[in-house]
Amino acid sequence: MPSVVIPLVQTPPFVLIALALIQGIPVGWDTESGETGQATYGEIKGAEEVRKELEKGIDGKEIPLPPLPTLLAANSTFQEVSGVLDALDDYLAYRTYFAGSKFGFGDAIIWGTIRGNTSAIGSIKKPGRPHLARWFNHVETLSVPQNALKAFQQARSEMDKGKKTKRLETVDVVLPNAVKGKVVVRFAPEPSGFLHIGHLKAAILNRFLADQYQGKFILRFDDTNPLKEEGEFEDAIKQDLEMIEIGFDKVVHTSDHFDKIQQFTEQLIRQGDAFMDDTDGETVKEQRRAEIPSKNRDASIEENLARFKEMLSGSEEGKKWSLRAKIDYKHKNGSMRDPVVYRYVEGSHHITGTQYKAYPMYDLACPIIDHLDGVTHALRANEYYARHEQYQWFLEKLGFPKIEIFDFSRVDFVYTVLSKRKLKYLVEKGVVGGWDDPRFPTVRGIRSRGMTVQGLKNYILGQGASQAQLSLEWDGIWTVNKKVIDPIAPRYWAIAEDKAVPVSIKGLEGGEKVEEKPLHKKNPEIGNKKVVYSDKLLVEQEDAVSFGDNEEITAMDWGNVFVSNKKTSTSGEVESLEFTLHLEGDFKKTSKKIHWLSAPSSSNQLVPVTLIEYDYLITKKKLEENDNLEDVINPKTEYRTKALASPEVASLKKWDIIQFERKGYYICQGTKDAEGRLEFGFIPDGRLQTISLKATPAAEKPKVAGASKGSWGKPGPTKTAAPAAATTGESKDDTKILLSNGSSGFKIPVKTGMFESDKI
Repeated sequence: MPSVVIPLVQTPPFVLIALALIQGIPVGWDTESGETGQATYGEIKGAEEVRKELEKGIDGKEIPLPPLPTLLAANSTFQEVSGVLDALDDYLAYRTYFAGSKFGFGDAIIWGTIRGNTSAIGSIKKPGRPHLARWFNHVETLSVPQNALKAFQQARSEMDKGKKTKRLETVDVVLPNAVKGKVVVRFAPEPSGFLHIGHLKAAILNRFLADQYQGKFILRFDDTNPLKEEGEFEDAIKQDLEMIEIGFDKVVHTSDHFDKIQQFTEQLIRQGDAFMDDTDGETVKEQRRAEIPSKNRDASIEENLARFKEMLSGSEEGKKWSLRAKIDYKHKNGSMRDPVVYRYVEGSHHITGTQYKAYPMYDLACPIIDHLDGVTHALRANEYYARHEQYQWFLEKLGFPKIEIFDFSRVDFVYTVLSKRKLKYLVEKGVVGGWDDPRFPTVRGIRSRGMTVQGLKNYILGQGASQAQLSLEWDGIWTVNKKVIDPIAPRYWAIAEDKAVPVSIKGLEGGEKVEEKPLHKKNPEIGNKKVVYSDKLLVEQEDAVSFGDNEEITAMDWGNVFVSNKKTSTSGEVESLEFTLHLEGDFKKTSKKIHWLSAPSSSNQLVPVTLIEYDYLITKKKLEENDNLEDVINPKTEYRTKALASPEVASLKKWDIIQFERKGYYICQGTKDAEGRLEFGFIPDGRLQTISLKATPAAEKPKVAGASKGSWGKPGPTKTAAPAAATTGESKDDTKILLSNGSSGFKIPVKTGMFESDKI
């Protein structure tokens, strides 16, 4: 019988906990890390200590196990799992246990591994493997597996209780060939604008992976285009990262190494791997597309070096030339067809000034700087997938060690502008108030809209390193954010000032009184607020209109009342109400629960506020490259409501998040409108009505008629459509008269309620 040595460092949690229980070592699940029960490292409390204890007793021991067609692990595929389970079933045909006459280490390893594999645990109970099913059912009645499962279920219960505020600290990402303590990753934004939500996935994933592998996270400014970059954007990017609690171990610039990049570029020229070209840009594009070589492709190394120096000097002759990598002009990958990688740029760099006249392009600078900075893993959005081959080509030609590339899809949302150029246009045209406007997808914009740092991180990490390129709806990210803010947002009341209804209270004894009530009924740690009870109240017009005569309703935080009098205007609006207290009434029996405020008085100063709901800046779901931005700009993106709010809101600070009960979550903008009213922005909670476009959607452009598609995307045969039967008239009873041959023939009366439509 084959044997294995237990690899304790890689042991899944269920295996580890079962082995520990056999040895009598105290062990339990960690409810603070990861999704409990998944077979991933680090979910056992004090996992390292447990392993050390196990090492004393069983690590290195030869444990007999049956031969298997492949390794069974937590991430084994369904096909691999099926083969393993079949082998285990055959092995148990004449055995009760896998090793010996009782439940031992071998059984613990197999049971724990199956328990940690979703495919295995789902397949084991299906018919076809009677011996394995018998063993598994029997084993789960024994004390060790039962205690392990009991501890797991208790930990999951504890985790579920706190999952609304639980920090997501794990993501299903494994870096290839990563060594703990030696991983170096980088986030390389161009300092040409503020960070927006499209950048955040890269920043958050890089920081997370650096922490997971106990490595380093470099913030590198890719400053190779002086025409677009400004120093103020560097400061803004640092502030944005700080705002979302992403620290960095080191800050560098591509410009730190311009001299070295020049040296490595000369090396490429001397090796015959790069050439200078004075072909104009449009012709270069056409030639690359048509797989035509440049007229300068076979110039001598001496000629190329001389022209490169001319370009670097910025002379009139040098301005005509650019450097191209000499790869393969007929390559099936378009990015490998002799790309332009160095060019003259007329402008002053925000760091180096006018010291340099020519600058490397990203495709050349990136692999060189990654090498110089010691980057081990380059996380790149999969929009650059075609350039991976080019990236590795530069590393190979320059004699640099390979750098692992890890792909992910960038975050893109519907009705959202992410182009820096277009965002800048919206700012300059005054469509928004600035880069921190709550309608903007910038980091500071979505923060001022009410997105929390934890909600943002939970959403991004929840996506993991997804490869799918999608235009995401906004419901998902706001739903995650709600789970963060709901347990901690204090509750207040606000009444829309326009058409607010005055209420007189009958049966109130002792006059006005003040009581303390919790700011959050489910979280007393938030504190208390003072609620003023008086015989003069204000309620919402919308609520008042719905009240029936003598209807019993519940006034929140007070008790039941009867609507004893209701005065309405000729237009149907309620002008005033009279309530009769019925505090002994059962609130469970009323269908209406309303909020209210005591009318303002010298002792009850209500706070004038403006509640703002926002709409998307554009009315088209997906903005195409050739769309005219002006055609899809939303004409109205703010909806303002004047209201009176609880006195306590006057002390709120910028970006404090609260809930106005029965209205929704709001963020204090820290600003006042022209009338001096505090401004509160509405925070979507993920429900459809909170994330839907309020404006009329932009009309889609008609598709250009062309050849029909055949199978596998090839043009299909062109068909001449038969003429449609002509309509000669329509009677009052929805009967249409059609002609049998389209435009001629006998008449056919057709009774239909359907409307006319164009041919598809």
